[in-house]
Amino acid sequence: MNRTLLAAAVVAALAAGAGGGYWWAMKQAGHAGPPSAAAPAAGAADAKTQNGRKVLYWHDPMYPQQKFDKPGRSPFMDMDLMPVYADDGADAGGVTVNPRVVQNLGVRTALAEKGRLEISVQAVGTVAFDERAVTVVQSRTPGYIEKLFVRAPLDPVRKGQALAQLFVPDWAGAQEEYLALKRSTAAGAQDLARAARNRLLLLNMSEAQVQDVEKAGSPQPRVTLASPVDGVVGELGAREGMTLMPGAMLFRINGISTVWVNVDIPEAQAGSVVPGAAIVATVPAYPGEKFPGRLQAVLPDVVAASRTVRARVELANPGGKLKPGMYATLAIAPSTSRETILVPSEAVIPTGRRTVIVVDRGESKFEPVEVEVGRDQGGRTEILKGLEAGARVVVSGQFLIDSEASLKATTTRMGEPAGDKEYSADAKLEKFGKDTWTITHAPVPELKWGAMTMEFIPMKGGLPEGFKAGQDVKLSFTLDKDGMPVVTKLSPKGTAK
Repeated sequence: MNRTLLAAAVVAALAAGAGGGYWWAMKQAGHAGPPSAAAPAAGAADAKTQNGRKVLYWHDPMYPQQKFDKPGRSPFMDMDLMPVYADDGADAGGVTVNPRVVQNLGVRTALAEKGRLEISVQAVGTVAFDERAVTVVQSRTPGYIEKLFVRAPLDPVRKGQALAQLFVPDWAGAQEEYLALKRSTAAGAQDLARAARNRLLLLNMSEAQVQDVEKAGSPQPRVTLASPVDGVVGELGAREGMTLMPGAMLFRINGISTVWVNVDIPEAQAGSVVPGAAIVATVPAYPGEKFPGRLQAVLPDVVAASRTVRARVELANPGGKLKPGMYATLAIAPSTSRETILVPSEAVIPTGRRTVIVVDRGESKFEPVEVEVGRDQGGRTEILKGLEAGARVVVSGQFLIDSEASLKATTTRMGEPAGDKEYSADAKLEKFGKDTWTITHAPVPELKWGAMTMEFIPMKGGLPEGFKAGQDVKLSFTLDKDGMPVVTKLSPKGTAK
């Protein structure tokens, strides 16, 4: 029995010692508040190489955002800081991928080159009459239409072709008076004859019609209207037997030697289209035949429903082949942009908040670079900012490289830049310094952080009124460009006892 009691006492003593050692280790680990900086390891303050390898910096693998220029103990966890070597490729937010893995991933690269992007615009439009080639035939005197030679709209007419025969009663009396005075031998009759002749011209008779009256020697009250141009009758306002008033429109004749094409150009490409640009049009009715022309005008009108800008193209129409209402496909001559950096379009990765290109730094090192892009044409994209000519960019396998960077805890990813994303966790305020606050927080799954006590950069404006050490709060924070947590908001959750 005495031996049994003695054994039990020994076990209890060992358990107590283990518990006390665990408490002492946890206290030393910084759960009651970490040191403000990592303490340099003895004899290693100037260590910049280890095992013949160059050391870039030291960090805590559980908190890789914070970098240290000397070895020592981690201020976050109870462990030594780990070195990051130059040949690891983890510097500058990049990642090193094993050459064999690069080959297996099928990574392809291309050079970013200087050049000019020629923007060629393809559009579809509808053929219409050239409104600048319209001629109106109208009545200049009161009268009647006796005969109509063109009876339907869209009938083709030739220059000089008879359109209608009019009877003008006012001409009959004026012509009779003129002929009588012209034949008279009375004194002053010739002066009166000249006045009568001028009156005929004032009645809108042409010089040729007056000469016809003089040649015939008898009144000519009927007149035939002829077409002044080749074209088609766009509008017909005459019917046989109808009474005419001065100025009445009888025929509207559309010329067909040229036609318009009204085209809608996507709003995003409107800046690449300028008046005077050469145009080549094709129509389904004449496969293989091309109709050259010019962009006449870009109209100040945007179609809200389709977000297109209207433009007008003038095309030559030999033989009248192009007819109003036909669809035409137009190729607008490319306009040359300014010299800029060009990369294959497949190298550009839009992430929503920014645009990224993965750059091959050589020796299987890759780094995502934020860029500003311009126009895109023919599989090439303009790079306005963020990339230099001669850089080798990755055009395939970018997301696999991004996954590799995630596995290696690289701080720079192709998603949101540091400082844009806000994280939150339950926390307890420990103590407040001028440059740092010590806070114990619960796990942050998004950052793969466990519960720990660590230092935060204070929020703007300092500690809000009503908060004090020992208080439980709801903590919100972001990461700055160096990976340090920055407090953005504190919400009361209760006061610690």
